[in-house]
Amino acid sequence: MSKQEEELALTVEGVDVVTLPKVSLHDHLDGSLRPATILELAEAEGIEVPVLSADELGAWFEAQSNAGSLVEYLKTFDLTCAVMQTHDGLTRVARESVLDLAADGVIYGELRWAPEQHLTRGLSLDEVVECVQEGIEQGVEDAAALGREIDARQIVTAMRHADRSLEIAELAIRHRNRGVFAGGVVGFDIAGAEAGFPASKHRAAFDLLATELMPATVHAGEADGLESIRSALFDGRALRLGHGVRLAEDVRVETIESEVTTVSLGELAQWVKDRGIPLELSPSSNLQTGAIASWGSTMEAHPFDLFFQLGFAVTVNTDNRLQSATTLSRELTLLADAFGYGVADLEAFQLNAAIAAFLPLDEREELTERIHDGFMDAVAASRTR
Repeated sequence: MSKQEEELALTVEGVDVVTLPKVSLHDHLDGSLRPATILELAEAEGIEVPVLSADELGAWFEAQSNAGSLVEYLKTFDLTCAVMQTHDGLTRVARESVLDLAADGVIYGELRWAPEQHLTRGLSLDEVVECVQEGIEQGVEDAAALGREIDARQIVTAMRHADRSLEIAELAIRHRNRGVFAGGVVGFDIAGAEAGFPASKHRAAFDLLATELMPATVHAGEADGLESIRSALFDGRALRLGHGVRLAEDVRVETIESEVTTVSLGELAQWVKDRGIPLELSPSSNLQTGAIASWGSTMEAHPFDLFFQLGFAVTVNTDNRLQSATTLSRELTLLADAFGYGVADLEAFQLNAAIAAFLPLDEREELTERIHDGFMDAVAASRTR
């Protein structure tokens, strides 16, 4: 059990949240490393690290990430990417990431990462994708041997401040559904410093993806506001919004004489709600990067509950498990503690995520059935204890 899990009882209404079946949509591979693995890979590659114990390194990542700025937060990835430049490094990180998701009760996960950041040791774009796929398949197989069933896929990401997005889109299309028993690449994303780099700058990539019917999710509404979200939707044809938390800037809440509260949605927020465009919200990360600074600096200030109460398609995600020292179970429990959610609410979030997965309709329907059945089993088990 991690230090964070020791500090936070991962139970809601007497149900162990870890046992609940979960879907993870927004999980960065280079933000999911085990500190001990970083130390071992760094030593083998002669890479300098700031501290020499796994516990201290985990604490260092969390402290460095609590910068209140996405730009500062992203600097921690210099170290994680440095140890993910070889076949062994990439496959090991992917394998362990899948195993850690499975241990947290995740039954379907989409791991996103940027191949262009893993080429310094001579691997090609295609080779790094193949390395990660190999590691994912090892993780799925090893999890099954431990009695944990998980399906994991890749989302290939282009760095929005670079000029390789069309090349990366072509890469994603080449590797679509090319896994042996874990289904390869299922989507495309752009990530990195958001302000000044809207989806419109990558229109050629998104045009190609649309032509080839490859789904896209776009980081938007994290470190920039409504225009970035608008560009993600209309230039990027985003089927999901990566974070999207600053969509709350288009929601007006008025309290009259401390008694009557009225809520009105702007054009953009209404569009997102009416079309059920999922928000990939990452509560702890949103606090760390200052994405919710306009509303406060505590979990209770996060617009998550506002979105949920208004009927938006909210999903819960970790973003970067290492930097936020978190798990999906922990994020769900933090939200439950902040807003008084019960198990039925947690199930609603997981069903939203299952419906939003970049999977064929029949597989999404099967996933929703597994989630519902798993929640019922977990609640029944808690009542017999």
